[in-house]
Amino acid sequence: MPEGPSIMILKEEVQQFSGKKIIEVSGNSAIDIERLQDKTILDFKTWGKHFLICFDDFTVKIHLLMFGTYRVNERKETKPRLSMIFSNGELNFYTCSVKILEGDINQYYDWREDVMNKKWDPKKAKQSLDKKPDEMICDAILDQNIFSGVGNIIKNEVLYRCKIHPESLVGKIPSKDLKNIINECSIYSFEFLDWKKNYELKKHWLAYSKKECKRCNLPIHKKQTGKRSRRSFFCTNCQKLHI
Repeated sequence: MPEGPSIMILKEEVQQFSGKKIIEVSGNSAIDIERLQDKTILDFKTWGKHFLICFDDFTVKIHLLMFGTYRVNERKETKPRLSMIFSNGELNFYTCSVKILEGDINQYYDWREDVMNKKWDPKKAKQSLDKKPDEMICDAILDQNIFSGVGNIIKNEVLYRCKIHPESLVGKIPSKDLKNIINECSIYSFEFLDWKKNYELKKHWLAYSKKECKRCNLPIHKKQTGKRSRRSFFCTNCQKLHI
């Protein structure tokens, strides 16, 4: 599943279509696709893993899920979920969720929850975490209503940086460490963005999919953790377990 930084890259790649009219629309999405015909795109936005195509009175929400893809000015052989053709090119989405959000987009999203948004509010994230003292931090970090845009790679790398075991309970983690985790979720997301743009993301991984801890020279443990059962990579020596 693409994480927030990858959706930010998508937003940058499609700016050529901002302010352009859709002259042809097609696809096998369940939405009323014809509604997009001859509509002008006013803006592109992102909220975490959601890609938002904004029109005058509604917004199309694209979620790439686990295996979704897109193509700018090119096509795949498979039928697109949504295809939009403009005078200066085309934009195609495959194997994704497509929904229409009626009215003002601001009524659907709290931009303070998006770790890459200018309105990101770490204090709000701390307040939300304080309400989940018995939840494992590995689950809390993946809660999109707290850390919108953070996925499993970012989760693993942030917890490794902060030296916190993924099965630690939120309420048992010292406040300074919790604040460090909150800040790193945003910091790492922007670093992720830069590395991915330069095609060097994997080179910077310290824990995710690794075999050995670079700090301790001990084996990295791989385990499905928390209620979400997502893969965690961690060192039991330097990542402290708070329970």
